[in-house]
Amino acid sequence: MSGTAGRRLVVSVSGRHVPAAARGLGRWLIGAGPASAAGMVDIALVSDSRMRQLNREFRGVAKATDVLSFPASDEPPAPGTRARTGHADEPLGDIAIALGVAERQAREQGHALRTELRILALHGLLHLLGYDHEKDNGRMRRVEDRLRRRAGLPAGLIARAGRVRQT
Repeated sequence: MSGTAGRRLVVSVSGRHVPAAARGLGRWLIGAGPASAAGMVDIALVSDSRMRQLNREFRGVAKATDVLSFPASDEPPAPGTRARTGHADEPLGDIAIALGVAERQAREQGHALRTELRILALHGLLHLLGYDHEKDNGRMRRVEDRLRRRAGLPAGLIARAGRVRQT
């Protein structure tokens, strides 16, 4: 697990094959995420076939996607607020990232896999924090844009939505 003094977010990264590009992803997300983020987050780096299974099971879509978020609670916190208790030992949820999709998207976008993993992890964290770009009239996009600019990242997933994405 990774931690930063004074922050209330704890992030662990796991997977069958964790590439060097994912080293430090948890620490990075703790620093790049919103200050309001609190709780434990597990990031699983999965194969495209596993992501296809997850996407079919939970969203009814029979193809791999880049990132899925699974809140620990049926009622995630209101966007922009702390988790229910604001404690780092409270589960916030899980994020699954498809490595193959991330690698293809990194190539298509002309940046490193490390950069794409950061973009996907940040996007997934925002969903765990209650943001939903399909329903929030641009609120998640504004937060994602602000955080990715602060972290020195190129266009986020929502900004890239107009382009064709490999899924």
